[in-house]
Amino acid sequence: MSALRALAPGKINLSLRVHSPDGTGMHPLESLAQSIDHGDILTISETDEDLLTIFGADLPTDGDNLVWKAVRALRDHSGRQQPVGFELTKRLAVAAGLGGGSSDAAAALILYKDLAGLTDVDLDTVAAGVGADVVFCLHGGLRWMRGYGERLSTSLPGADDYHVAVAVPPFPLDTPRVYAAWDRLGEPEGYRVAGRSLPPSLRSHAPLINDLYPAAAACEPLLDDWRAELAAVWDRPVLLSGSGPALFSFFGDESEAEEGVSLVAHEARSAFVAAPIGCGVRRDDL
Repeated sequence: MSALRALAPGKINLSLRVHSPDGTGMHPLESLAQSIDHGDILTISETDEDLLTIFGADLPTDGDNLVWKAVRALRDHSGRQQPVGFELTKRLAVAAGLGGGSSDAAAALILYKDLAGLTDVDLDTVAAGVGADVVFCLHGGLRWMRGYGERLSTSLPGADDYHVAVAVPPFPLDTPRVYAAWDRLGEPEGYRVAGRSLPPSLRSHAPLINDLYPAAAACEPLLDDWRAELAAVWDRPVLLSGSGPALFSFFGDESEAEEGVSLVAHEARSAFVAAPIGCGVRRDDL
């Protein structure tokens, strides 16, 4: 069989409301998430032994990688132990709040399922055990994520009235540390963005709020400097995706967003333009 390939799109959290930790110690959430047309590429092929090769990022290639965590979960669920080789091309910044690892895991589930001929597998059930955003990355589009991210709303009407400019500052933010800071700070609420600051297609979901912003800024004070500088040069509110540090803002069209990206400081780990899309991981075979 020839190699199979999947596109693993990133996501932005347009809004993220966090609740107090429950009996599991985890934080239930409500997040309005949107898939974007910028992401990673994962290919799979039959091999004699498991192998993962990564281009574009220095990441573990052993069992700690979410690709293998997804495959291990699917093997345990299905009983099929097909050896496979993966090649992962990273285009999304690592540890940025853009869902790259989760989307890679979702792509691994789809590709392994298809390569191994698993026709009767509930990928949503498997994905929920792999990571908080993996179920969303399977389906994508514009949806509310609830619970720990594993419960999705039906797909909401898509939008074609905006692009986003995304800038990833030159530092990582550790998600567990950000949540711990949110607890320590007394569960603060993030700042609100509403009204004419939003594209018309998103105004019915206003206000957009990321409750993790105060905690992320407490963990890395430079985040607020980056947000303030971007808000000044872009002349519009700037939002945080997930636990960060990826920052983004809305622009009316692609060329306007590209102009915004050209103003991002060169120290950024990544800066790009993206459009909202109505799907998650999708096959794009060689």
